Amino acid sequence: MGSTAELVQISLAPQRPQPKPQWLRARAPVGDNYHNLKTLARGLGLHTVCESAQCPNIGECWNHRTATFMLLGDICTRRCGFCAVPKGKPGPLDWDEPRRVAEAVATLGLKHAVVTSVNRDDDNLGGARIFAQTIEEIRKLTPECRVEVLIPDFQGLDEALKIVLDARPDVLNHNTETISRLYRRVRPDAIYDQSMELLSRAAHFRDTQFPSMLTKSGIMAGLGEEFEEVVDLMRDLRKASCDIMTIGQYLQPYEKRLPVERYVTPEEFAEWKRIGEAMGFKHVESSPLTRSSYHARQQTESGNA
Repeated sequence: MGSTAELVQISLAPQRPQPKPQWLRARAPVGDNYHNLKTLARGLGLHTVCESAQCPNIGECWNHRTATFMLLGDICTRRCGFCAVPKGKPGPLDWDEPRRVAEAVATLGLKHAVVTSVNRDDDNLGGARIFAQTIEEIRKLTPECRVEVLIPDFQGLDEALKIVLDARPDVLNHNTETISRLYRRVRPDAIYDQSMELLSRAAHFRDTQFPSMLTKSGIMAGLGEEFEEVVDLMRDLRKASCDIMTIGQYLQPYEKRLPVERYVTPEEFAEWKRIGEAMGFKHVESSPLTRSSYHARQQTESGNA
């Protein structure tokens, strides 16, 4: 790992944007379902990570009436170098938000709902309670719907993680985002080992209290990692007894975010999938356009098979 000065120099060095290869071209978001879901989210005062994170799959997913709801507002307390979500001082927690998310899930008739959030380092316990209440509200209105939560690290706070786990989500997802060597550059407010410990604690809860729950994590490729460093991270996730892994191509959301170091080929993504499944993951979703919640329902069904 280089010095802080070196890291800043690398981050700010001007680079000519690389042209996107053919395999990264996604369909533009159009269609009645896309517009209906957008209207529904606006009407209920909800945020979706699909929009906030500029997901390339928004057209496909929304036309299949699936979306990832983002809790705790749309302002993040962290300064990750890859993320499109605005940073700053967030407003107060919205305790009615879980009810409105559940209403949206019921209106859409979802079989698999994904719920994530911004980081709220100003109130980790409150954020955890919002997650738990959202799980409970969804199950009241749509008991047959599987609930997947993509949670922050809660700054390693055991009590916050326990609040979420006690609500018994069907999938507990926490993304490591990148390899350990790049954390200071990509996730300066996070700790690699802390994320691995969170996943280990979630797996222990699964093994001792809720065996049908799946644990999951994901990363972005193209930020400067080597192929074998991703394989090493996969080994760490398996040591943490992680069930499902996602690997997708990082795309720079706008100029002041980290640049794309390279576009990983579909063949490399396929090889990571082969290696991961040989390691014992129940499912590995690995392709250029893969995101955490892309094909989430199919991932869970595969993981429970």
